[in-house]
Amino acid sequence: MTSALLPTYARAPIAFERGEGAWLVTHDGERYLDFGAGIAVNALGHAHPHLVEALTTQAQKLWHTSNLFEIPEGERLGRRLVDATFADVAFFANSGAEANEAAIKMARKYHAAGGHPERFRIITFEGAFHGRTLATIAAGGQQKYIDGFGPKVDGFDQVPFGDHDALVAAIGPETAALMIEPIQGEGGIRTVPTEMLRGLRALCDEHGLLLIMDEVQTGVGRTGRLFAHEWAGVTPDIMSAAKGIGGGFPLGVCLATAEAARGMTAGSHGTTFGGNPLAMAVGNAVLDVVLADGFLDHVLRMGLLLKQRLGAVIDRHPGVITEIRGTGLILGLKLDVPNTAFTAAARDERLLVIPAGDNVVRLLPPLIVSEADVAEAVERLDATAGRLGSQMRGAAE
Repeated sequence: MTSALLPTYARAPIAFERGEGAWLVTHDGERYLDFGAGIAVNALGHAHPHLVEALTTQAQKLWHTSNLFEIPEGERLGRRLVDATFADVAFFANSGAEANEAAIKMARKYHAAGGHPERFRIITFEGAFHGRTLATIAAGGQQKYIDGFGPKVDGFDQVPFGDHDALVAAIGPETAALMIEPIQGEGGIRTVPTEMLRGLRALCDEHGLLLIMDEVQTGVGRTGRLFAHEWAGVTPDIMSAAKGIGGGFPLGVCLATAEAARGMTAGSHGTTFGGNPLAMAVGNAVLDVVLADGFLDHVLRMGLLLKQRLGAVIDRHPGVITEIRGTGLILGLKLDVPNTAFTAAARDERLLVIPAGDNVVRLLPPLIVSEADVAEAVERLDATAGRLGSQMRGAAE
């Protein structure tokens, strides 16, 4: 039977019935090791008991009231995020794209509130991905996402990744902010060097710009710090987060300093579903786990272990995998074979990985992944690379 769904996804012919920890199980009982985590969303794996309890308990009490009324669990989650970060205020949304829309609007409104409405342009970086709305595809600048949707939304100037001179040249009297991912996820796990992030902060201070960090994919512990920018010792003015913060429940947040948010007064922005009691209950449950003593140390240990063992896989299959990128549990394998072929071959080994730009596959396991899970994943990656290497040798002969 033909699907009734809009055909905007090239879905793999697999359906999962249930999951536990880092594993997913199909309707016919086949087990897959999940090193994609729903594209970095299932930060605590599948069916985490603390998240299940938080959601079911809240679901029995109250689902939705709207933001016309106070939502105590939202107040609590906002306070916890503010206390754990640079921020003074939080705005809850349903997704990373919505969090980035809030960040973009906030940066523009900041300058308008300061008497400079002409400062609305935001500089972004080649290879970026900030979402799928009309504004965020313009911010990302990738033509494949822009084509066919009419004129590109104005207000975004993109510069080559790592080109400081081009960045300086792009700053003008209409520039409001710089927007960057500390590690480009969709762009191929490209880590922004510490000196570059510090240079961006200095440029913003020099020119009166706001620095926006998009931590939708890198945030909430994925790199071994609560947020990836902390590694550089750089403080943004505005930051978006999503994916892992809801552990699988749709949740995004825009965090900001009070100064950066000065223009966001009553009625200037809003959401119907954002910050609803269900999402807030789950978000608080995620923080209970991620902020617990030793949790981020575990992420660092597992990330280091995975990276070390992948080095041996590269040594055995240099014609297939050429480089390991990333930190913590956001890692990328740069390939000499098509990443789509690698993803499919890994799936045949019952391992789920995620393709990205620059011919990379992403390894984004749940943050609760165990040493045994890491060992199993490396074994399956080795088998995947071996299979593709054999195919390459056969084709050459």
